[in-house]
Amino acid sequence: MDHPNIATIDLNLLRVFDSIYREGNILRAAERLGMSQPAASHALARLRHALKDDLFVRSARGMLPTPRAEQLAGPVRQALSYLELGLQSGPFDPATATQRFTVALDNASAVSLSAPILAAVSAAAPLLRLDLRPSGTLDIDRMIDEADLDLFIGKARAPLERFASEELFTDDFAVLHRRREAAAPLTPEALTALPHLHLSSAGDDTEFVDRWLKERGARREVRHSVPLLGCEAVLERQDFFIVMRRRMALAMCGRTGLAVSDLPFPSPRIATCLRWHRRLDAQPAHQWLRRTIQAVCMSNRPANAAAETRCDTSGH
Repeated sequence: MDHPNIATIDLNLLRVFDSIYREGNILRAAERLGMSQPAASHALARLRHALKDDLFVRSARGMLPTPRAEQLAGPVRQALSYLELGLQSGPFDPATATQRFTVALDNASAVSLSAPILAAVSAAAPLLRLDLRPSGTLDIDRMIDEADLDLFIGKARAPLERFASEELFTDDFAVLHRRREAAAPLTPEALTALPHLHLSSAGDDTEFVDRWLKERGARREVRHSVPLLGCEAVLERQDFFIVMRRRMALAMCGRTGLAVSDLPFPSPRIATCLRWHRRLDAQPAHQWLRRTIQAVCMSNRPANAAAETRCDTSGH
């Protein structure tokens, strides 16, 4: 079978292919590229002719890639990514930068870091755009490979040679609950005096609490499971305890009526890391964003916790 020669293919057609593959829709792909839909359709027709494959077929779910398109998508995205990096390799001035970065965060990072990261980036780079996405349903490594993600912030993932990783901080666990009239340390008895809620979407194992209590002849009642997005509303109306990472608890107790208490024992610590593709190691804009996020994490470190932290409306 004859293979097409790269010299015979207009590279702009590959940009259209990449955009249609990522959007699943010709109109959205055209808008992404700043061109008309007829122009995008014409470009796709030319590429279909050059590659002798339909590349995409219409369906109720949008433009579905053929097996040939699936085979091409990764290499085309990586090639375009390297070209984009080459064009952006000059000095980076955050005051005038207009780049767009896509960052995925796990639930705990989204709750505790979204606001300070956006504030720091907006202050230093007012024209730069951040697209912050929840990581729960994303294929993180594939999206980093294909340059659909610039960064991931969350729990450490399996090390792979092509990815770089840096620990931002480690977090212990604390207890989020409604404010009590008297601030008193949580003893084993106090920890079991109220029923607990399990966070169904945080992805953290809190059975260490049950093991510690069992060694002391006690047990807690975990009555319900709730998603992270709904737990604040539940706690504002009912008396429950929720064991969660401290930074997330402190961020959430910025609302009235909630407080954070220490566990009556040292808890395990969870590391939160940055993950990115090594091809971006020396890219100036990416370096700046990583340094900014690192600085945010350093400046937002929780102080040594008291028995109970009552949060004001500013979250401090």
